[in-house]
Amino acid sequence: MNIYESAENYLESILILKNKLGSVRSIDIATELDFSKPSVSIAMKKLRESGHIHMDPDGTITLTDSGLAIAQSMYERHTLLASCLAAIGVDKKTAAEDACRIEHVISQQTFDKIREYALKMKK
Repeated sequence: MNIYESAENYLESILILKNKLGSVRSIDIATELDFSKPSVSIAMKKLRESGHIHMDPDGTITLTDSGLAIAQSMYERHTLLASCLAAIGVDKKTAAEDACRIEHVISQQTFDKIREYALKMKK
């Protein structure tokens, strides 16, 4: 299923916040991403309707299996790309910002080859 870059960013943010805070609510996402509460609310509704998240009556957000798969994929891409960029001399802040953009547009084949190369370089 194709989803938009913004949805991928939201799902990745939910994963990161879950790992950091233990539980996630819309306000946590709004604060983390510096987005308005209404914007996050609309995005959460779309993600809920598409089956990528579940929202408990108390407002706690959890990723469904499909949402978790996307979030983990984006997080892996982000961390690997940011570390590769930093390894070639890009400052950490710029590397993280660029990785955030690159992670959404490269093909799976290209990412797999970058991962392969990074693993070889670690040895």
